[in-house]
Amino acid sequence: MQRIGVFVCWCGSNIAGTVDVHKVAEALKSEPGVVIATQYQYMCSEAGQTLIKDAIRDHKLTGIVVCSCSPRMHEATFRKTAAAAGLNPYMVEIANIREQCSWIHKDMEVGTEKAIILGRAAIAKVHLNAPLVAGESPVVKRALVIGGGIAGIQTALDIADAGFPVDIVETKPTIGGKMAQIDKTFPTLDCAACILTPKMVDAAQHDKINIYAYSEVAEVKGFVGNFSVKIKQKARMVDPVKCTGCGLCVEKCPMKKVPNEFNLGMDKRSAIYIPFAQAVPKVATIDPTACLKMKTGKCGLCATVCEAGAIDYTQQDSFIEEKYGAIVVATGYNPINLDQFDEFAYNQSPDVVTSLEFERLTNAAGPTAGTLLRPSDGKHPHTLVFVQCVGSRCDGAEKGKSYCSKICCMYTAKHAMLCREKYPDTEVYVFYIDVRTPGKNFDEFYRRAVEEYGVKYIKGMVGKVAPQADGSLLVQASDLIEGEQLKIKADMVVLAAAIEPDQSARPLATMLTASMDTNDFFTEAHPKLRPVESPTAGVFLSGCCQGPKDIPETVSQASGAAAKVIGLLVKDSLTCNPCVAHSDELMCNGCSACEKVCPYGAITYQDKEFRMPDRTTAIRRVASVNPAVCQGCGACTVACPSGAMDLNGFSNSQIMAEVDAICK
Repeated sequence: MQRIGVFVCWCGSNIAGTVDVHKVAEALKSEPGVVIATQYQYMCSEAGQTLIKDAIRDHKLTGIVVCSCSPRMHEATFRKTAAAAGLNPYMVEIANIREQCSWIHKDMEVGTEKAIILGRAAIAKVHLNAPLVAGESPVVKRALVIGGGIAGIQTALDIADAGFPVDIVETKPTIGGKMAQIDKTFPTLDCAACILTPKMVDAAQHDKINIYAYSEVAEVKGFVGNFSVKIKQKARMVDPVKCTGCGLCVEKCPMKKVPNEFNLGMDKRSAIYIPFAQAVPKVATIDPTACLKMKTGKCGLCATVCEAGAIDYTQQDSFIEEKYGAIVVATGYNPINLDQFDEFAYNQSPDVVTSLEFERLTNAAGPTAGTLLRPSDGKHPHTLVFVQCVGSRCDGAEKGKSYCSKICCMYTAKHAMLCREKYPDTEVYVFYIDVRTPGKNFDEFYRRAVEEYGVKYIKGMVGKVAPQADGSLLVQASDLIEGEQLKIKADMVVLAAAIEPDQSARPLATMLTASMDTNDFFTEAHPKLRPVESPTAGVFLSGCCQGPKDIPETVSQASGAAAKVIGLLVKDSLTCNPCVAHSDELMCNGCSACEKVCPYGAITYQDKEFRMPDRTTAIRRVASVNPAVCQGCGACTVACPSGAMDLNGFSNSQIMAEVDAICK
C-alpha cells in the first residue's frame, strides 16, 4: 500500500487567487493512500522544499503529489527534493493547477473543483508508479552549427574558444549571411563588413572550427549527446583545396548574364563566381544551370585559365557523416515575397525596391558602387518615400504576417538618415503605423533622423504607388495626424518588407523533431527560463530562426546558445530519461507499426526463439527498444495494435487510472 503525501502550492495569488487551496488539501486528504495533505504559499521555495523533505521522512512516504505549476517549471526541482529525502524521484507527480486550472478560470468554485480533480488524477497515477533508475549515456564532445550567418559564426566561435570542435554547415557558397549584404548597422552606423569580416576570418582560421560551405543537413538521427548527422556537400565543380580564389576564372568566363543573387538580381554575375570579395571560403563555384560547359559540353575556358587545376566538371555531390553532442540552429531569415502587394507596384517598376535591395544600392560593393541611382535609368533620385510595415502586422492571414518584424523601424531610420547625410538635396518621407524603438539608444537614433536630418515622418498608410509616364512614382497616402490625403511624386519608393524564417527551417525542424510556431519560427523551451533551448534536448536556437532580431540581440543570443552548448559538452555523460518504452515480447506480433512511427530510430526487430505450450520451439519476430536512444515520446504505444508497447512512468494502466479518477 502506498503512503502518499499531497502538497498544494499557493504560488502567491497565481493559484490561491482562483483556487481555494485549503479546500483542495482537505478534499485530497481523504483519497485512498494519502497520509498527509497540506498547503504552503511557495512550495518551490527553500522552506517549501524543506516541508516536503520533512514529511517524507516523518510519514515514511512512498510517493508524493505536488499540486502546483506546470511540470515544465518545477518537476526537476521537486524530484531533486524527493531524492534528497531518500525517495525515488520518479515517485513524484505534478498536478498542474496553475496553467491548467487557476489561470484559465475566473470562478473560485469552478477552479477549486477542477484542482481537486487534477490532484485526484495524480494520486491515482502515483499508486501505480514504480521506482525507476536513470542510466547514463556518453557525450560526443563536438557541436554542429546549422547556418553561417552572424548568429552561427558567433555561436561557433564561442564554442570553439572553449576548446570544443565545431562544424558550421552553410547552404550558400560562403558564410556571412544577410549581414554580409548590409552596408551600415544601427544605431552606431558602423560598417557591417568591418564587424563581420574579421569574425568570418576568425572562424575560417580557428583550429577548432570546420566550415562546410555550399552544404546542407540531409539527415539527423540520435539524441542529446549523441546525434548522428549526414551532411550533403553540393558539387562546386571546383576543388576547394586547390582553388586559390584568384578570380581569373570569374574574369574570363564568357557567360556573364546570370542574375547576381548576392545583389538580389540587380546586376549580373558570371557562370563561375565568388559571391563577394571577402567571401569565406574564397573558393569559386560553378552554376551548373548557367555554365556552357555543363549545358552544352563546349567552352571549358575556366579550366584552361586555372593555373591551380582546381576546375573539375565531373565533381558530384558527396555525403559525410559525423557525430555531435549538440546541435545549434541558426538558419536566419529572408524578406517575404512581395508579389501579393501589387498596390506598391513592386513588380511594375524597378524603382520600387525592398530595404535589402536599397542596402545593396548604397553599398560600395553593390551594383552601383555605393552611388544611389535609380535602377530604371541610373539617375540620382531626389524624392524618396519609405513605406513601413509592408507585410508586417497584417490582420488578414491571406497576405503578410501578423507579427511585427521588429527591425524595420530602425533600419528605415538608418536609410533615411544616410540618404540625407550623403545627398542633402534629397527629400525623404517615411510613412509609418507606429515607430518602435525599444533598444538601447534606438529612440535617440530615430529622433536624430527627424530633428537633425530633417526626415519627414508621416503617420499613415500608403494606399497605392502608381508608375507615371515620365518615370516617376505617384504615392497616394493618408496623413492620420493632419487628417488629409497626400499625393507625393517620388523618384524611388523603398518598402520595409516583413521578414520570415528561411525556407530550410521547416524541413530541418522535422529532421530535428523540434517544435515550431504557426509562423515557422523555432519555438523555445521556455520564453523566459530557457530562451535559447529547443524543447528537443540537445538542440539550441540562435538568431532569427527563433524570431525577428537585430544584430546586437542576435549576437547576444548566439553567445547564450554557445554557453548552453558548452555546459552540455563539458559533461562526460548525461543522465538518461528512464521513462522509455519497452515491449512485451509475448504480445508483440512483429507488425513494425511502432518502428515506423518512432522519430528517434530507437526500435529494431529481432528473431527470438520461444517455447510453445506443446514444448516445441518457434521463432518469432519481436520489437526491441534501445533505452539509450528512446526519448519516451510514447508514439509507439499509441501505434501498437496489440498493446505490446508500453512506456515506463506513463503506462497505459497509469493513464487509464488517471482517467478513471477524473470521471468518478
